Amino acid sequence: VCIHRVRSCSSIRFIKSKYVCVFDKSALKFSHQQRLFRTSAVSCGQIVQFKLSDIGEGITEVTVKEWYIKEGDSVSQFDSICEVQSDKASVTITSRYDGIIRKLHYNLDEIAYVGKPLVDIEIDASKGVAPEEDVVETPPMSHEEHTHQEIKGHKTLATPAVRRLAMENNIKLSEVVGTGKDNRILKEDILNYLAKQTGAILPPSPKAEIIPPLPKSETLPAAPKDKARKIPVPVSRPIVFSGKDKTEPITGFHKAMVKTMSAALKIPHFGYCDEIDLTQLVRLREELKPLAQIRGVKLSFMPFFMKAASLGLLQYPILNASLDESCQNVTYKASHNIGVAMDTEQGLIVPNVKNVQVCSVFEIASELNRLQSLGSAGQLGTNDLSGGTFTLSNIGTIGGTYAKPVILPPEVAIGALGKIQVLPRFNGKGEVFKAQIMNVSWSADHRIIDGATMARFSNLWKSYLENPASMLLDLK
Repeated sequence: VCIHRVRSCSSIRFIKSKYVCVFDKSALKFSHQQRLFRTSAVSCGQIVQFKLSDIGEGITEVTVKEWYIKEGDSVSQFDSICEVQSDKASVTITSRYDGIIRKLHYNLDEIAYVGKPLVDIEIDASKGVAPEEDVVETPPMSHEEHTHQEIKGHKTLATPAVRRLAMENNIKLSEVVGTGKDNRILKEDILNYLAKQTGAILPPSPKAEIIPPLPKSETLPAAPKDKARKIPVPVSRPIVFSGKDKTEPITGFHKAMVKTMSAALKIPHFGYCDEIDLTQLVRLREELKPLAQIRGVKLSFMPFFMKAASLGLLQYPILNASLDESCQNVTYKASHNIGVAMDTEQGLIVPNVKNVQVCSVFEIASELNRLQSLGSAGQLGTNDLSGGTFTLSNIGTIGGTYAKPVILPPEVAIGALGKIQVLPRFNGKGEVFKAQIMNVSWSADHRIIDGATMARFSNLWKSYLENPASMLLDLK
């Protein structure tokens, strides 16, 4: 017990209940006066409950997938607390306090609810509790996904990555002029501000750098000749037979699939199938793969499929639309946010590439590489998984030629791509040749899309892929 000061008084008064007073009554009596030993608490700590804030998209509950801290650990602002998973995305929760973790309210794989305490943090009572919103950060976040931050009463728009960069360089966001939409502070603004303060020349924001192809003498080494002879070994999982039934709740992305497919049952699906001769596209991709690899991008067929679909959607915008619940209004989407179905350990997820209509094939490939990496790691953000307007599902990577894809509301069309097979076909002279054949299966909302429109779109998409050079005429 630390004695703050001693004061004479006519009566003993306990100022606050949290102060602890230890004394002997006999020592208080002196010249008909009583002395009070006022004390201050040994610890100035104050326990605050860090609540799970609203992470948007109407999400009310999440599953705790991983804790980055434990009871007794010290945390600072913006330190990662835990990773939670909703039925839409995985999100990393970061602290807005400096203090010590005193209690974790949930165990792993338990359901946490928005607005309920997540952890208890002991903070310095002298600093008080800042009346700010809980900080929610999704690591892979694009410039379109913003968060708000209050600084001295001024609302500042910035992403968590930008806030972290400012914090690491001791920069107050209130002093930085934002050049983005609605005075949004971008990473470039922080770098420019820092350059003015230090006089340093800082690199621009990371973008796909166009690197000229290397001379023939410096080209990448050729693949080993025996590469084609390697037979893939299937990965077998250990079989566990317990003989007992097991019941577990549907959570995460599986829960999202239940909701989405239940809504999709209300849509009358129209199916249309065709086959595409990709012989020329296969040849073109083989020529471009080394160039893309030099730029650090893996080039698959999907960027070509997506770009051809976007060119087709410009001619048939009804396929890039949405229908309201009352089926009274159709909204034609200006952006072609084309989703790609991915099979991950967390289940089926459908991230989308934004604004394909203004992207090059190389830019689409680069964005797909990013989405695939994040999807494999289970770190896709809400922005990556929302806002889709049209979907392609490449079932051919697993196997199969035809499928019956189900539309993802509020979209009105989806395509399923089969595997590419070498099959015999006839040319114009009646001669048999080897052709690279892929089958496509379309599903459309028959309430607003008729069969003729779907067929014409498919024919246009097919013509772009069978004659990839023709895409140059319509590229913008």
